[in-house]
Amino acid sequence: MSFIANPSAIEDSQSVSSKKSHKVSTPSAVENGQAVRHATVRRRPVFPFTAIVGQEEMKLALLLNVIDPKIGGVMIMGDRGTGKTTTIRALADLLPEIDVVADDPFNSSPTDPELMGETVRQQVEQGIELPVVKKKVTMVDLPLGATEDRVCGTIDIEKALSEGVKAFEPGLLAKANRGILYVDEVNLLDDHLVDVLLDSAASGWNTVEREGISIRHPARFVLVGSGNPEEGELRPQLLDRFGMHAEIRTVKDPALRVQIVEQRTEFDQDPPAFLEKHQAQQDELRHRLVKAQELLKQVTIDYDLRVKISQVCAELNVDGLRGDIVTNRAAKALAAFEGRTKVTVQDIRRVVTLCLRHRLRKDPLESIDSGYKVQKVFSEVFGIQEEEQ
Repeated sequence: MSFIANPSAIEDSQSVSSKKSHKVSTPSAVENGQAVRHATVRRRPVFPFTAIVGQEEMKLALLLNVIDPKIGGVMIMGDRGTGKTTTIRALADLLPEIDVVADDPFNSSPTDPELMGETVRQQVEQGIELPVVKKKVTMVDLPLGATEDRVCGTIDIEKALSEGVKAFEPGLLAKANRGILYVDEVNLLDDHLVDVLLDSAASGWNTVEREGISIRHPARFVLVGSGNPEEGELRPQLLDRFGMHAEIRTVKDPALRVQIVEQRTEFDQDPPAFLEKHQAQQDELRHRLVKAQELLKQVTIDYDLRVKISQVCAELNVDGLRGDIVTNRAAKALAAFEGRTKVTVQDIRRVVTLCLRHRLRKDPLESIDSGYKVQKVFSEVFGIQEEEQ
C-alpha cells in the first residue's frame, strides 16, 4: 500500500496547505484520460509535524510505518499530555493527497485493484471511466465505545431480501482504507475489537457476514494505538501483533518545556503564520517520504545481518517470527528514508528496540522492557561495545 498516489504532483497538492483561508478549490481537469475534480474544502489548521519537539522514538516509528505500512502499525505508550494525538494528526496532515474514486465509501484507488471496492473493480473491468478526486489521507479516530457493527459495517438484511441487493452500511474500517486508524486508550478497548482491527490491518481486508450474505472490502491502513501504562497493558498476544512499540515520557528539561509551551502558544495565536514558518520543512520531509517509498523496493540487507537479527530474536526468546520480519522491514524503511539502498548495522540498532521490546513479555503482569535488554543482546550478537551506544 502506498499513501503516495501521484508523487509528481506533491508540490501542487500541498502548496495551499498553509494559506490563510485554508481552502482548496481547483477547476475540473482531465489527467491521464480521467476526469479529476477538487472539492472546496475548509479545514481546521493542524500543528505541523516538523515543529513537534522531542519524542523521537514515536516520530521515527510513525514515519517508518508510512514508508512501509506492512511493518504493522505502532503501539505508543506514555504519560498523559505528551502530544500523542497531536503528533498523529500532524502526520496525517503531512502526507500528500491521494487519488480516490469520487463518492466511493472505501476511498478506492482508481488504478490499484488491491485497493478497490468490489463495485469499482467491476466498473474498471468493464472499461467504465470513473470520476477521480484528490483527497487528503484520512485519519479515523476510533472511540472507546464503538460497537463491532460501527467498526466493521452492517448489512441491511431487509433491503437485501426485498430488493435483492447487498445493502452495506460501511463502518470505520472502510473509511480508514488507505489512511490512518488511530485508537486512543487502545489498552481499554475490548479484546475482540482489538482482534478485529489487527486482523484487518494484517490482511488488508474486512469481511462482514450475516444471514448468508457476505461483503468484503479493502481495509489497508496504518494502525496506531496509544495508551497510558498506568491504566494497564494489552495482553502479550495482542501486543505482539503491533509491528512497533514506542515509549514516550514527559519532557523534564525546563528549557525544552518552555520551548514547547511557546511554540504551542504561537500556533494558537496565529495558525496560518506558524504554518507558513514551517512550510519549507514540511515540504522537505514530505519529499523525503515520497522518495523513500519509491526507493524501498531497491533496498537490500546482507544475509549476515539477517542471520544476526534472527540470532538476537532467538537469544531474547521472542515467540514466533514476527520480530524477525518486522525488524528487517523497519531497517529497510529507515535506510530508504535516509536515501540509501543498503541496510547498515546502525539502521538495525536504531529500530531493533522499537521492534522487539514489546515481544519479550510472557507474563501479562510483567512490565515491558525499556530497551536495555534488547540493546544488550544486540551489542553482544553484533560485537559492539555497549559503551559506544
